[in-house]
Amino acid sequence: MKETSIIKKKIVELPELLKQINRWRFLDKTIVFTNGCFDILHPGHIASLSQAAAEADYLIVGLNADDSVKKLKGEGRPVNDQQSRALLLASLLMVDAVVIFEEETPLNLISAILPDVLVKGGDYKIEDIVGAKEVMANGGKVVINPIIPCFSSSGLIEKIHRL
Repeated sequence: MKETSIIKKKIVELPELLKQINRWRFLDKTIVFTNGCFDILHPGHIASLSQAAAEADYLIVGLNADDSVKKLKGEGRPVNDQQSRALLLASLLMVDAVVIFEEETPLNLISAILPDVLVKGGDYKIEDIVGAKEVMANGGKVVINPIIPCFSSSGLIEKIHRL
């Protein structure tokens, strides 16, 4: 039987995460951070997370809490609650840690972690990415991964409603 207890151990709160980051940094490992709602996991998410994981030794995913998703996406969202979304993300091989944040943006989280690499997907400009200034001021870099066309949680929800 495969050991699955490691999955839940990847879902951490910030104080525990900061201790783990210190251990990784002591071992001279690099850290990449990305964030999102990840409401309905789809191939676009997998591609984006895989690309992010390739940027450093350890991938941390900041996950918007339920209230945060509702503010960003509107009524009826999230479809899946934060614990379910965190569990799905933690079960992915490329994800090393998942931390849930309550704010609308991950600025406080990014400022605390100060990853070596900050990754966002989409057509952002670096100056518009939350936390980019802080990461670059600390010597890190910001990477913008292209969005995989035809995949979005909102699109999937619309498709389900049409069925």
